[in-house]
Amino acid sequence: MKNSRLHSQSFVILTGLSGSGKSTVLKTFEDLGYYCVDNLPVDLIFTLSELHKHGSDEIRRAALLVDVREGAQLKRLPAIYRKLRRQRAATLVFVEASDDTLVRRFSETRRPHPLARDVPVRQAVRWERKLMAPIRRLADVVIDTSRFTVHELRQFVTRRFHGADGQPMLISVVSFGYRFGVPGDADLVFDVRFLPNPHFIPELRAYSGRDARVVRYIRSFPQTRQFLRRMESLLAYLIPHYIREGKSYLTIALGCTGGRHRSVMMAEAISRALARRGFSTKAVHRDVEKPSA
Repeated sequence: MKNSRLHSQSFVILTGLSGSGKSTVLKTFEDLGYYCVDNLPVDLIFTLSELHKHGSDEIRRAALLVDVREGAQLKRLPAIYRKLRRQRAATLVFVEASDDTLVRRFSETRRPHPLARDVPVRQAVRWERKLMAPIRRLADVVIDTSRFTVHELRQFVTRRFHGADGQPMLISVVSFGYRFGVPGDADLVFDVRFLPNPHFIPELRAYSGRDARVVRYIRSFPQTRQFLRRMESLLAYLIPHYIREGKSYLTIALGCTGGRHRSVMMAEAISRALARRGFSTKAVHRDVEKPSA
C-alpha cells in the first residue's frame, strides 16, 4: 500500500472490483462524515472536485465511487485522475479481492456480476480485473478484502482514514501448507517445518494446531519456545517501523507441510503475543480444513 498524507484523504475517489466490498467502504466513509456519491459519472468528477475545493459546507470531505457500471467511460478515469492530481490533492482507493473470493461471494449472494451476461462468473471476474488494471496501477491505497469480514473491513477503513497520525495497523497472522502454495499477499513468510510434526503421532494426527493436545506436544520442544521468543522480539521491532512508513495492514504467513498442525499452532501463539503488546491482530488458517496427503 502506498502512503498518502491525510490532507489528500479529504477528497477520495473509490473504485475497484465488483463484489470486493466497495459499497461497504463507501458506507464507512459516509459514517466518517464524508459527502458520498455512488456511481458518479466520470465527467462529473471535476465538478464535484471544484465544489469541494472551494469550501462548500456540505462537501468539506468527499468520497465518490466510480466502477465498471460506468461502462466504456471508465477508460477515461486514469487520465482524469492524473489531471486532477496536477491540480489538487486527492486519493485514489482501489478495492479488490482474490478471484476465488469474488466467485464465492457472487455464488452466495446469487447476485449477477455486471459483466457476466453470457459467460461464467469466474471469466467475468478475470475480465474485469484486466479492464481495471490501468486504474489499479494509479491507486494510492489498495485494499484486499479477501480475508476481511464486513466488520473488519469497516474497522480497517475507519483506522486508515480517520484521525491524524499513528493509525493502528491490522495484522493478519496466516497459517498455510507449503503443499498448497505460499500466500500471494504475504509480507513476511516463515517456515516452521523444522519443528517436530504431529502428523506422525497417530493419536494427534486427526487434530489441528488449535487442539490443546497438539499445542502441548509442539510446545514441549525447546526449539518451539525459543523460536516463539525470537519471533515476538523480531516482530516487536519490525512492526513500529512498518507503521511509521504508513503501512496499514501486514500479513505474516507461517507455513508447515500441510497447514494443519505446526503452522496453525504457531500462528495462534504469535497472534496472541502481538495482541498482548497492543497490536490489532487476527489469526487466519488458510489450509487447516484441507485433506492431508
